[in-house]
Amino acid sequence: MTTDAQSRRILDAVDAAFDAQLAFTQELVKHPSLRTREGSAQDLLYAAMAGRGLELDRWELDPAELAAHEGFGPVTVSYQNVTNVVGTYRPAAERGRSLILNGHVDVVPEGPVEAWSRSPWDAPIIDGWLYGRGAGDMKAGLAANLFAFDAVRAAGFEPAGRIHFQSVVEEECTGNGSLAALLRGYRADAVIIPEPEEDMLVRANVGVLWFKVRVTGSPTHPREMGSGFNAIDAAYTTMAALREVEAKWNVARTEHRYFEDLDHPINFNFGGIAGGDWPSSVPAWCEFDVRAAIYPGISAEAAWAELQDCLAGLARGGNPIHAVATRTGFFAEGYVLEPGSAAETLLERTHEQVFGTGLESFTTPGYLDGRVFTLYADTPTLVYGPVSEAIHGFDERVSVESVRRITKSIALFIASWCGLEERG
Repeated sequence: MTTDAQSRRILDAVDAAFDAQLAFTQELVKHPSLRTREGSAQDLLYAAMAGRGLELDRWELDPAELAAHEGFGPVTVSYQNVTNVVGTYRPAAERGRSLILNGHVDVVPEGPVEAWSRSPWDAPIIDGWLYGRGAGDMKAGLAANLFAFDAVRAAGFEPAGRIHFQSVVEEECTGNGSLAALLRGYRADAVIIPEPEEDMLVRANVGVLWFKVRVTGSPTHPREMGSGFNAIDAAYTTMAALREVEAKWNVARTEHRYFEDLDHPINFNFGGIAGGDWPSSVPAWCEFDVRAAIYPGISAEAAWAELQDCLAGLARGGNPIHAVATRTGFFAEGYVLEPGSAAETLLERTHEQVFGTGLESFTTPGYLDGRVFTLYADTPTLVYGPVSEAIHGFDERVSVESVRRITKSIALFIASWCGLEERG
């Protein structure tokens, strides 16, 4: 651990640069880094890392390479010009432990702009909240990683361990960005991902499957509806069957560690629907998109097989339904952060030092890239970040003071985990 005097210097350095940190975060939010359109935001982060003298690496994701890995999420878009950015700090002599500071730059669509109180890309600070799409999820965290490092150096120190700053894509849809960084060879003794986690540490989270279901009908004129088969009606029957699987999996929560006390940990979301060709034709097709959660310890393949059985069963009913599912993104398994690691113990200390309270952990029914490092690199991964509201919703926002405190905690973690050398 750092001495009290060292810690004070680092904490004061966070405060001294905090206005600049907020300004950088606002600038980052103003780049609409939607899927396949992350380029300008990555340019900004690349320049920020270059300005800090980091060793830079930027590369385009390769679907063929990724597809060979069990953690791959199927891709439905082109990865041309879809890039990860990694900046590496290497001490003159690597005496301390290494660290990955990871974050995703991609954001979800903003939805109807008229439903926002202001433009999703304006990034104002109002009454202690920084607004904008991606402000909480998770551009404030990306900025915190860099400015926590800055604070250590501004306090007159150099970390004694190697640090990789990762800005990845595809976290909101496949998880292939962090997976690509892993396949690129980036490894460390611990990982921090400052997702918007209410000033807490994620203990466990679900896996996620994305798929599209296509239901086939038989078109006729409405005057002869009885001789046709309405694919849209059948799609709702198919959704009801999937809801039965969802309910079954939720009942099983008592069998899964850390999920026993959650009311509804397994959520199936029907995120999009389209069907039919003409108002006066019985629809011949309907497609809908599904996001389904699975417990840690359940393989994606096993969950997929059960979902396939559910759909196949519809074809054996009295009114047979032909429904076919195709993977469209996440094919990701959940994970548990086992307590007791040295990294978690240290984070407990730095959190208490900054917040004045003990570090709480919780289980989340959402996807996190922590699964990449936990499942495939056996690395303690601390998903820990600021208080946010309305992520993926209208008027997304992040608490400014929470960001300040999280930045301080990460800065102290860097200092103690990597070790310090006085700057010459």
